[in-house]
Amino acid sequence: MITTRKYSSNEKEEWNKFVSDSRNGTFLFHRGYMDYHSDRFLDHSLLFLDDNGNLLALMPANFKNSTLQSHGGLTFGGIVSDHRMRAQTMLETFAALMDHLSSEGIHRLIYKPPPHIYHTTPSEEDLYALFRYNARLLRREVSSAILQEMKTPFTKERRWSVRKAKNNGVTVARSADFDSFMTIEEQALVARHGVKPVHTKGEMRLLAERFPDQIKLFAAERKNEMLGGVIIYESRNVAHCQYIAVTEEGRKIGAVDMVLDYLINSQYASKRYFDFGISTEDEGRYLNTGLSDFKSSYGARAVVYDTYEITLDEKGQGAAQDRNSQAEDS
Repeated sequence: MITTRKYSSNEKEEWNKFVSDSRNGTFLFHRGYMDYHSDRFLDHSLLFLDDNGNLLALMPANFKNSTLQSHGGLTFGGIVSDHRMRAQTMLETFAALMDHLSSEGIHRLIYKPPPHIYHTTPSEEDLYALFRYNARLLRREVSSAILQEMKTPFTKERRWSVRKAKNNGVTVARSADFDSFMTIEEQALVARHGVKPVHTKGEMRLLAERFPDQIKLFAAERKNEMLGGVIIYESRNVAHCQYIAVTEEGRKIGAVDMVLDYLINSQYASKRYFDFGISTEDEGRYLNTGLSDFKSSYGARAVVYDTYEITLDEKGQGAAQDRNSQAEDS
């Protein structure tokens, strides 16, 4: 029998250790990252315990408008587990989750599983459980990632742009100047899309201070002037581009191309995946082909970031079927 309880702040150390030892968790699930925007998200994270009271799994989550989201402030969430998790155990974990939703009067679950590239070992038992509970695919975003051990060469245009940057005296190095970079990012987003970055300068600085081994800025400079750069979110298997930004002058001389060449072919050459992030809008229904082509020119190819929905009504009908099916499975 698996039981569920809400996370309490006095369990922070246990939570963080489980995430670090898990097979599908990243530093994004550490409380130091999740809690930086706790004023904007009402936390409703869950712990799943086995029949001996030992922590079996956990789920970052928040509550909003009668909905449990896993997690509204993160790119993905889902149930985090270790090597003990099996398909049957996950079905039982979902049954406990649905019982919790019902007891709390929560009518809807939004679930964003970690994409497979973030798994240390295969960890898709939750996808099977979602199917068994009649989950609806609500959103499918398309990211672009490079499998480093089998990477495709840059296009001719991209290689030429890297040479151009080098010939113009551009240098690349890790930087601590997040404020200057976020200014470039904000100016670019406002000019092109009329929006601001998800993170403020202060938030980005705070997170980088809390996670110096995972959040890193690599900048292109010429004559001590920052021309652009990339903020990397580094996990065990993936170097993820959280932000890519460049000034107009940097764009003309290929500054970002030189940064990405350094990251892909030097800094993270031994990392399993290099992930550029999504190129879709309108919940995945619109593909920004220019942005997707830009990422493809470095050899990146599609990885999807999915979002699923379960409603209590759908679950109420399917739960009895699932429990009967679980008896048959066992």
